[in-house]
Amino acid sequence: MSARRRIMVVIGTRPEAIKMAPLVLALREQPWADVRVLATAQHRQMLDQVLDVFGIVPDIDLDIMQPGQALTTLTARLLLKLDDVLKDERPDIVLLQGDTTTVMSVALACFYHRIPIGHVEAGLRTGDLDNPFPEEMNRIVAGRLARWHFAPTATSRDNLLREGFAPEQVFVTGNTVIDALQQVAGRDLDLGVDVDPDKRLVLVTAHRRENFGEPFRAICRAIRELADTNPDTAFLYPVHPNPNILEPARELLSGHPRITLCAPLDYLPFVAAMKRAHVILTDSGGVQEEAPALGKPVLVLRHETERPEAVDAGVVKLVGTDHGAIVAETNRLLRDGAAWRAMARGVSPYGDGRACARIVGHLAAGLA
Repeated sequence: MSARRRIMVVIGTRPEAIKMAPLVLALREQPWADVRVLATAQHRQMLDQVLDVFGIVPDIDLDIMQPGQALTTLTARLLLKLDDVLKDERPDIVLLQGDTTTVMSVALACFYHRIPIGHVEAGLRTGDLDNPFPEEMNRIVAGRLARWHFAPTATSRDNLLREGFAPEQVFVTGNTVIDALQQVAGRDLDLGVDVDPDKRLVLVTAHRRENFGEPFRAICRAIRELADTNPDTAFLYPVHPNPNILEPARELLSGHPRITLCAPLDYLPFVAAMKRAHVILTDSGGVQEEAPALGKPVLVLRHETERPEAVDAGVVKLVGTDHGAIVAETNRLLRDGAAWRAMARGVSPYGDGRACARIVGHLAAGLA
């Protein structure tokens, strides 16, 4: 490629930072790529600490986060700020990852400016606009406006082909989250939280908007019952600061000797927590991808998932938010060794750690 191409990589939230950081590093090694990192900071502190791990400093920082931000005002502020950035930067291509409000807003702004988009982790679908909300809509909009679709799996590719995208626009690359995980998992990681080393650990992450209210309270009641009835097991829950999560979590889970509530963990301590865990309960998409690669059984606190590959492989199971189902399925893994071993096989359908190299290769060919 004779001319250098200006590539803008957009990062808004912690999951985006984890999944885009190794791609930024891979692109910076290419002589044809002039890489610019735009942080919207939809999540401020959680974004910054991940970028620090990978040694990435944003070239442009919109610092968009505000306390209690609503989706409508967040989207409006993003579109207004992005308008000026895109006029000034004039990138040849913008790379987005996933399904956040940042992703949807940047895709729309790029469309207005006629700037081509590459969508990393493209093609995930539940088929239900309410689950997850608003992520299902965000990724559909981003996908409709993208020129390059970097699908993590064949299932994601097939979703895109069914929606009418041309096969030459869709590339199966694996998921960049495995690239990031492989770069850090071998380090000597410090959990940084006081958890009884003699007890098995259940790691919990739960924060999704569609679980606010009674579904989340049912999750908390199930965790407390599990702690009451499994004296050889400790529970670690890094609690999201959103009041819809933090307040009921404190109300229903505080004060139990085997339940530890803590602030959200930085990326490296969180990887340490996953490695230490015996079972993981989560409503997070990223954890569904990362934990199977570490050989950790995952019970998903959702009724649908856009990541069915690990469910099909038998290393992830949907349990929803029903109190009884959560208790029963977690107890099965805690008390039935054969059931635990069947899910703890270290099988990951999300890639081999070379997703970034494949994306770079496709971009080099597409921009030539």
